[in-house]
Amino acid sequence: MTDKYKDTLSDEAYWVTRQAGTERPFTGALLNETRDGYYLCKCCGAKLFPAETKFDAGCGWPSFYDQSDDSNVGFREDHTHGMARTEIFCKQCDAHLGHVFPDGPEPTGQRYCVNSLSMNFTSNEGDKVEG
Repeated sequence: MTDKYKDTLSDEAYWVTRQAGTERPFTGALLNETRDGYYLCKCCGAKLFPAETKFDAGCGWPSFYDQSDDSNVGFREDHTHGMARTEIFCKQCDAHLGHVFPDGPEPTGQRYCVNSLSMNFTSNEGDKVEG
């Protein structure tokens, strides 16, 4: 059986999204993206985060204080690397996105810390950027 993700993603994007890897901080293509639009799952295209919820957390990864109204981001416990964290994943295709922490800005107080390699960005003008 062919792994459709292995055939369509770069090795790095596959490692992040399908094997719960983490890209190095401050290296992601979407870290400094500031235009209006949407961040979409790299694997299936599901809407994940509207650009207006993005903020600079200074952590080295794109950060958002809320997910899209489509509620495509799921949560599960992650105890890897000797830490207790909450992993975030795409509810549509189970792609690993990153983690969420309770130290974000109002109104939610959440910081969705997301790998650029797990997303693509589409601006309101139709421009597309791959993470």
